[in-house]
Amino acid sequence: MVDILKKKLSMDFDDAVEHVKTEVEKQGFSVMLVKAIDEIFKKKLGVKEYERYTFILACAPQFAKAALDVSKNVGLLFPCSFAVYEDQGNIYVAHASIMKIAPEVGLAPADKMLPVIEETGKAVHKAWDNI
Repeated sequence: MVDILKKKLSMDFDDAVEHVKTEVEKQGFSVMLVKAIDEIFKKKLGVKEYERYTFILACAPQFAKAALDVSKNVGLLFPCSFAVYEDQGNIYVAHASIMKIAPEVGLAPADKMLPVIEETGKAVHKAWDNI
């Protein structure tokens, strides 16, 4: 079963995005992209008011390689993502493990993914504990 990590943050939105980026990078992940989805909704859909929602997409090369060594199909779930968003005036961060998702949706054998899941889990949880 894939757990969704979610927590309420006690900081403003922009500080929350920067904080998540910093903590993820401390654990060896490279932040590849930070994208404000609400801004895309405004620009592409003409949505004037939408609560803020930002993706932080990250990759840890050693974990990506280990997963791809098990199955090239795991790459269909890359990169690792964190979402910082507003909901009814509160700021949240959420994350789901792509490594745990891979065997559940048939992209890789569970037994071979287990070491990858364990190692990525350690790094993500170190970051998560500091977010």
